[in-house]
Amino acid sequence: MKIEFEHHQAAHCESGVTSNLLRISSENKITEPLAFGIGAGLFFVYVPFIKINHGPAIAYRTFPGQIFSRACKSLGVRVVRKKFRSKEQAELFLRECVTNGHPVGCQVGVYYLPYFPKEYRFHFNAHNLIVYGIEQDNYLISDPVMEHPTSLSRRELERVRFAKGPLAPRGHIYYPMKHDVISDEQIKKAIQMGIKKNVNRMLFTPFNFAGIKGIKSTGKKIKKWRDNFGLQMAGSYLAQMVRMQEEIGTGGGGFRFIYAAFLQEAHAYSKHDELLEISKSFTTVGDLWRVAAVQAAGIYKGRIGSQEDFNLMGDYLYEIAELEKNAFLALRKIKWH
Repeated sequence: MKIEFEHHQAAHCESGVTSNLLRISSENKITEPLAFGIGAGLFFVYVPFIKINHGPAIAYRTFPGQIFSRACKSLGVRVVRKKFRSKEQAELFLRECVTNGHPVGCQVGVYYLPYFPKEYRFHFNAHNLIVYGIEQDNYLISDPVMEHPTSLSRRELERVRFAKGPLAPRGHIYYPMKHDVISDEQIKKAIQMGIKKNVNRMLFTPFNFAGIKGIKSTGKKIKKWRDNFGLQMAGSYLAQMVRMQEEIGTGGGGFRFIYAAFLQEAHAYSKHDELLEISKSFTTVGDLWRVAAVQAAGIYKGRIGSQEDFNLMGDYLYEIAELEKNAFLALRKIKWH
């Protein structure tokens, strides 16, 4: 059983899955940048009391699952979501979906994915892929971060769908219900909703560990890490920042580049020329996130490590916070018609 489905490689798993699932009903108009922006995917959060791979939880995007949910809601698309206690029930439902012609998104753990290079296998349970067919005992897989479609055996897929640990997927499966074609007017309204939601979340979150406040407060903390934790532990924290930024889920710079592309594509639907200028700002801030990652890598790899090096790392985050704040303030000033 193989569904008519076209694999498109993407920069990030959830926005890639979202766009690939919505391309069918949008006549290929919902690209990855549109899915990411409509889903208000840009974010920042640093939560030291939650540990992932023995390091603090750091994210440069919104929480897992929200890009798909928000994008579908803003576009008026109804969705099906299920989690399971029983592995047997999870597979039965999956086979039923595919047999009925539904390509489906699945949340999985990365560590046991056999087609991932070993150096990229972490205990990270918020990866997303699409199942679009069955051939004998194998499931046909479209993983958007991979260049080509692949397959997993029934046992391999079950293992990653029921990975243990933080964010355990519990067989999580989701897909948009079949409906009428998504119109340009729906996309235009969804773009406006996505931008407004992202502005509010980045500028006006009440928590000092999230949004623009979170970037600033993390920069302040970094300047104290060497004295508070010692060079080795401080270096491991910076390694965690870089791992979450550049190796798991696209990261700080990559997400800013996707958002810049979203604003460029949004311009075609709204004709607000300000979007093109603000897009350039997010490209600039994406570049600066990458510069900060190089600085952090120099510290945790032992090439540098003085207090001045930590101060410079903190200053990079101060500068990033200011640039992102100004970009979102500019988005907030746009008068939508």
